[in-house]
Amino acid sequence: MATKKQFGSFQDLVSSSDLPVLVDFYAPWCGPCQMMAKILEQVNSEMKQRVRVVKINTENYPQLASQYQVYALPTLVLFKQGEPVDRIEGVLQPQQLIQRLQSFV
Repeated sequence: MATKKQFGSFQDLVSSSDLPVLVDFYAPWCGPCQMMAKILEQVNSEMKQRVRVVKINTENYPQLASQYQVYALPTLVLFKQGEPVDRIEGVLQPQQLIQRLQSFV
């Protein structure tokens, strides 16, 4: 399961992690986002020792969506040491996403 927690600072969340952080920017009404949620659960169970998955509801945090130029949902942004290193828009199959993440972990 993806990490669900409140945080004081998004930057602290992505900077303080010893693992790369895959952020799923989503909205509850978004159909593809719901498909991606199931895929992220599979990816998380397979890669939980190497990547931390965090979901950010863009309706609750519109300033983050704007800051990271999230114009399509779902958008996944991979952060390493607090910096975005990869970005994926739309739905990928679990194996495609795992392959893409492998090069960063």
